[in-house]
Amino acid sequence: MNDTTAGPHGTAPPEAPAAGDAPLVELRRAGKTYGNVRALYGVDLTVRAGRVTCVLGDNGAGKSTLIKIISGLHRHTEGDFLVDGRPVRFSTPREALDHGIAAVYQDLATVPLMPVWRNFFLGSEPTKGPWPLRRLDIARMKETADRELRRMGIVLDDLEQPVGTLSGGQRQCVAIARAVHFGARVLILDEPTAALGVKQSGVVLKYIAAARERGLGVVLITHNPHHAYLVGDHFGVLRLGTLELSADRGEITLEELTDHMAGGAELAALKHELAQAGGVRTDGLAEEPPIADTFPEGNP
Repeated sequence: MNDTTAGPHGTAPPEAPAAGDAPLVELRRAGKTYGNVRALYGVDLTVRAGRVTCVLGDNGAGKSTLIKIISGLHRHTEGDFLVDGRPVRFSTPREALDHGIAAVYQDLATVPLMPVWRNFFLGSEPTKGPWPLRRLDIARMKETADRELRRMGIVLDDLEQPVGTLSGGQRQCVAIARAVHFGARVLILDEPTAALGVKQSGVVLKYIAAARERGLGVVLITHNPHHAYLVGDHFGVLRLGTLELSADRGEITLEELTDHMAGGAELAALKHELAQAGGVRTDGLAEEPPIADTFPEGNP
């Protein structure tokens, strides 16, 4: 016999969302205040397994604050922060790691003169033997590092080479593979292509796509809308501490995303100012939007 419970108006309750589609991480009207400075406010963000969520924004838009909240470095002061549907308030990055949330920052937290396999286990080295004669399990570390890197599609001829001799893209990929190996379900990437050339940026984007295929939820923080659009499933644009745009891939074009990222209205105003100066060509800049499009109806 099927047991169905009527809803408040005599109808069957709505079906629960599929477990596989449940958000890994969710921010609801989240914000952060430092004293009298409101660095972030009203942010709604959802990270799901097997999807890349791209967060774009100019310097000072609030991207770093957002990373710090999700990765456990800072606590939010407004709104809700949920992991697997449960409210959380992380005190340290270790707590975030225990919940499967890992951040890969621009400095990558690697030691350039150490070999690749040592960097792969940096701070979490396995040991063997009885105390007080315990020692590093070097064979296991090398085998595991090689296996996990290959699973991400990274094949290195020599794991003994210092990680500082790798290209910028390869170092990023080692850091990504390390986070995945240590249980990351949500991977936050802070400007992974910022200091890379076109070819190396492509390498990193390929491994971001590989992480998505392995079922991770990826948060890609970037200034570059072209890189974001190559791998992104959902896009958010931060401006002055809040989300100006939140759209799925099918709802926005690359041109529209670039316009939001660059501040279309601000560029149009800049064109108007530059047009007043002699010797400045503004032919290729966007036109200033009409007054009716700039303000909501009835609010001049």
